[in-house]
Amino acid sequence: MMKTNPETARHDLIVVGAGPAGLSAALTAARYGLKVVVVDEQHDAGGQVFRQSPRSFEARPNAALRTYPFGAELLAQARNAPGIEWRFGSVAWGVFHGADDGRVKLAVSGDEQSCLFEGRHLLVATGAYDLPVAFPGWTLPGVMSAGGAQTFIKSQHLRPGKRYVLAGSHPLLLVLAEQLLDAGAEVLEVAIARPRPGFGELLSHLKALSGHAGLIGQLGKTLARLRAAGVPLRFGTMVSRAEGTDTLQQVVLTDVDADWTPIAGTERTLRADSLAIGYGLLASTELARQAGCEVRWAPAEGGWIVRHDARMRTNVKGVLVAGEPAGVGGAELAHLQGRLAGLTAVDEVIGGAMPAVGHEAAHEAVALERAATEASIRAARGFTDSVVRFFAPRLDALANLAAGDTLVCRCEEVTADTVRGFIADNEHVSDVNSVKLACRTGMGFCQGRYCQHTTAHLLAQARGRDVSELGVFRAQVPVKPVPLASIAALKLPD
Repeated sequence: MMKTNPETARHDLIVVGAGPAGLSAALTAARYGLKVVVVDEQHDAGGQVFRQSPRSFEARPNAALRTYPFGAELLAQARNAPGIEWRFGSVAWGVFHGADDGRVKLAVSGDEQSCLFEGRHLLVATGAYDLPVAFPGWTLPGVMSAGGAQTFIKSQHLRPGKRYVLAGSHPLLLVLAEQLLDAGAEVLEVAIARPRPGFGELLSHLKALSGHAGLIGQLGKTLARLRAAGVPLRFGTMVSRAEGTDTLQQVVLTDVDADWTPIAGTERTLRADSLAIGYGLLASTELARQAGCEVRWAPAEGGWIVRHDARMRTNVKGVLVAGEPAGVGGAELAHLQGRLAGLTAVDEVIGGAMPAVGHEAAHEAVALERAATEASIRAARGFTDSVVRFFAPRLDALANLAAGDTLVCRCEEVTADTVRGFIADNEHVSDVNSVKLACRTGMGFCQGRYCQHTTAHLLAQARGRDVSELGVFRAQVPVKPVPLASIAALKLPD
């Protein structure tokens, strides 16, 4: 039977997500004396980038800790941080607002227990997920996202396959290729959709690399490793389809032009049992949208991202955002934004005197740290913005990969022909939620994470409009699948 806490737990700051942004915010707020709780679905801190193996496993170094040296310090501080309550293995599935005191309430389910956290502030640091791409054969066993393949390797020390093709446009593919080689896999090819960069383009990004010599050096070592292993890196190449009966047997690739349009007569086939797709990331904004946060369409930054001010505050009182939901920018930027969000919560909580520090001293310390953090964010922005522009996916071209019988919505088994047919037969339809209601795309377990961008681009192409004009799927409670008993066990606000 699902159990519930007898009383609503009260905190100064509730953090959803224990990645770089969430950890940084929680540690910052706790350092100034705030009562903090961190909720995360994983078994340990780190998020996707610093994902940890179960503690019962043999310890293996996480390569991301070499790339981002601050990660090791974050994890060490988190394990020894006083004043932080950790709720791992827990799903945050709904945000509610009390009409009486204006506090934010977060519904959480985990370990056969359901509870309602109440706080002065809620930080949404839910990260991002791999951009789903619907192409013929994408549902075959053996086809997975780049992040999914990484999870097997990082978390479970498993190599899910032997002969790999990697296809996409995100630099994560290069990291994954090296990890697969280390795990004993054969990498047949890394296919990058964007054109090979020319000298002029590389020169235009040179200024943004200042201060990131470590990252560039690590990339150079990765490329050298791939070359030594004989792994082909081909630009202007995109996956066309995956083929097989009960499992993946071969991958069909095609050359594309600068707009990612397939070039006739260039298809070729590679025999492989595994295909990892990495065309980019989508910001995980479902919880923020369900809370009422405004979003804006920024395809290069992760699709629909949360609007926020210079101090990471959203339009909803008490709700902050940091990391990828505020715009995909990598671990360094997420780490800094988390610290800034934590400082914002501290500054607003210490409206009165702060125990053990004092009112004036506390505000002065926060102001100094905030100024330093904002300067670091500005310095990091140049690099992250350059990377985002360089590897930005062509979402319209990816949507065109879906053949008529390709499943667009895997949860409800809706094909591209069904969506296109409804759009053609109903010329008045001009928003994605109308397609959702009629075709059931976005009504399954994933709540549209797998099908929203494809559905939106099919509608945009048919209407000759920009995706930003078509809206975003409404985020409903629960934003993630939880047992019905999780909802029934709580007395939720009206």
